[in-house]
Parts: sequence; C-alpha cells; structure tokens
Amino acid sequence: MRTDGFAKWTRRFEDERERRRAQGDPDWGHSPRLHPAVWAGIQRFQVGENGDGANLVGKADEAGDGDYAQAVRLFVAEEQNHARLLARLLAAGGLPTLTGHWSDTVFVRLRRLMGLRMELLVLMIAEVVALRYYRALRDGTDDSLTTEVAGRILADEQRHVPFHCERLHASLAELPRAIRRPLMSLWRLLLLAVSIVVAVDHGPALRRLGIGRLRFVSDVAVSSGPVIAAVLTSGPEAWRPTG
Repeated sequence: MRTDGFAKWTRRFEDERERRRAQGDPDWGHSPRLHPAVWAGIQRFQVGENGDGANLVGKADEAGDGDYAQAVRLFVAEEQNHARLLARLLAAGGLPTLTGHWSDTVFVRLRRLMGLRMELLVLMIAEVVALRYYRALRDGTDDSLTTEVAGRILADEQRHVPFHCERLHASLAELPRAIRRPLMSLWRLLLLAVSIVVAVDHGPALRRLGIGRLRFVSDVAVSSGPVIAAVLTSGPEAWRPTG
C-alpha cells in the first residue's frame, strides 16, 4: 500500500529534531527526590521506550512508501530519545535502569507476530496509555526536573498519535467497511484491558501522582473515542490532545 502526505510528517519530525538540538538537555545537575513507587514506574516506562525499532522500520520499508519509512525512522529516534531522557532522570536520582519488564516483553512479541497494520494498532495502545501516564508524571510531582522530562516526552507523544492515526486511517480504508468499526471496537477493548493491567501494576505510583487507578483507567477509556474517530472517519487532524 502506498499513502500520500507523509513527507509533511518527515518535515515535522526533522523540525522537532532541530528544535531539540537548539534547546539542549534539561539540567541534570538537579537531584530529584521522588517516592520509590514513582521511581519504579519510571523504570518500567523507560524499558518500554528503549528499543531499536528495527522490526517496525523493516515493515515500513516493505510498505513501499519512502516518505513514510523515513518518518518511521524519525519516530523511532524520538522514542529512543525518550528512553535516554528517562535513563538520565533515573541516574540523576541515583537509580539504575531495568534490563527488562514482562509488560514490554508481551507488547514486543505481539507486535512482531503481526503485519504493519496490526503492529500499529498494538503500538497505538501503548501510545494512548503513555499519554495519560506522562501527563500524570508531569503534573503529579513538585520536582522541576521530573516535570520537565515528562513534559518533553508528553509533547512528543501528542504528535505521535496523529501520525499513527493517519497511517491507520489509510490502512483501514483498504478493508471492507463492515470490518473497520468492529476491528476498532476490539482495539478499544484491548486498550481497556491494558489500561487496567497498567493501573494495577502502577497503582502505588498513580496514587502518589494524584490520580489513582480508577481515574487512570477512566481517562484512558475516554481518550480512546477521539482516536477511533480519527482512524475511522475524520482523519488524523480530528484528534486533539487532552491536557
């Protein structure tokens, strides 16, 4: 499948890369003090951000759209930068990174078993959950370094969602109309299940960040509606970030 319009995404990613270079890193000399549960959550999300993206890049290359493949490479680079920022934040707090976590292993294995369309649907679950987590991390502590790191990552994730929506919008248009909405309904159910697992796994941290398990799950569920609308009907520009 070949899609149009991804040259603009390549330019957006490149512009953001240049902006990051001009901005520079946060002040890592600050030593953040966070509750151990919050640190544990950061460690787990750092694992999820850390990967070479080779499988996704390979599938993007096979799709035959050079602009999209280049945009995917730039997206992967941003995700790797998130892993770097979180690793530096952990180091500033005197904590190590983890070598792995079961939740990341499950997601990676699911994505690698599927084609590009299904890999993006699974990836979008992680992105939508991450939006709420990083918003909570940005707003839920009084530590300036943590707030800055989470805010930077959140701003990137808010660009990633419409990027993936655009690709999925074009991809699902190839399927029979009768299949599209049921497929996204299944996606919403899987998103709900994942958000519950994350809420249970990160419950102590979420409480420290001021939102709690139920609100986290509820907010993720509510945020799924605009994503589905962007993928199915209105196109990616219909999606707007929350908070």
